[in-house]
Amino acid sequence: MISTTSLLTPVENDLQILTDNLKKLIGARHPILGAAAEHLFDAGGKRLRPAIVLLVSRATMIGQDITPRHRRLAEITEMIHTASLVHDDVVDEADLRRNVPTVNSLFDNRIAVLAGDFLFAQSSWYLANLDNLEVVKLLSEVIRDFAEGEILQGLNRFDTDLSIETYLEKSYYKTASLIANSVKAAAILSDAEREIVNSLYEYGRHLGLAFQIVDDILDFTGSTQVLGKPAGSDLASGNLTAPVLYGMEEKPYLEVLIDRKFSEEGDLQEALTNINNSNGIKKARELANYHSEQALKCLDCLEASDSTRALRDLTDYVLSRLY
Repeated sequence: MISTTSLLTPVENDLQILTDNLKKLIGARHPILGAAAEHLFDAGGKRLRPAIVLLVSRATMIGQDITPRHRRLAEITEMIHTASLVHDDVVDEADLRRNVPTVNSLFDNRIAVLAGDFLFAQSSWYLANLDNLEVVKLLSEVIRDFAEGEILQGLNRFDTDLSIETYLEKSYYKTASLIANSVKAAAILSDAEREIVNSLYEYGRHLGLAFQIVDDILDFTGSTQVLGKPAGSDLASGNLTAPVLYGMEEKPYLEVLIDRKFSEEGDLQEALTNINNSNGIKKARELANYHSEQALKCLDCLEASDSTRALRDLTDYVLSRLY
């Protein structure tokens, strides 16, 4: 598997500045919210989303340095992402995230919801201060998409009629929207040509979808240690993802198990066995592969540079997490 450290070398220093700034930006105006936010930024995430924003910023500003607004955009992206994780953990009643106790398990649900709100509010304030209306609109849309994705996921729990299209729509809201819109915003801040701006949006959309599909496959193939949560936990909570939807096409009995919400002993294990014995995981891999290839094609608009190469390598990295 490709390591993210070597992949992100072109923005290594930028990411260090970002981490230091995030802690300052959150500030300690409120001790518990400050502690919750600090805990999140120390939880050892890969900082992949702000790294992609910084790579696009550098790839579209060749021969010049990136601006403070590019840096702030990357910080806002990580704040929005982190806020969404806090709310996700409350909704999922999760105790662990990246093998670290979640905010809701350390404090309580009320504080976790407020900590997420606080981070969304902070990010919105810093966003407004970028003084670029188009960028404000793009990232406001992301915050709305997160809520829409959560609602869609909640409404579609244990729904065996769910289509792959609806699954991809939810995946866009929950994962790809942030990557696509923040990458587009970075190109806008670089005054890139409209064609490049639009291609980079598509790059982020396809990369984000591939990323989410791979995550959903790992829920079946990864170990608890790697996932930081028990394997099969998405399925147990009724969240039907690509491997399940493809698996159901071959194994109709899966529908019966899902419809009765795994209420009988051994149901969940039987469902996992059915999925593993079908082509569900293989087909989901092919879907992730397709989106990764589409993302790569979208980069043809960029000049060659270390940052452009890293953006290309990311399309492989996303898939390499499976092996």
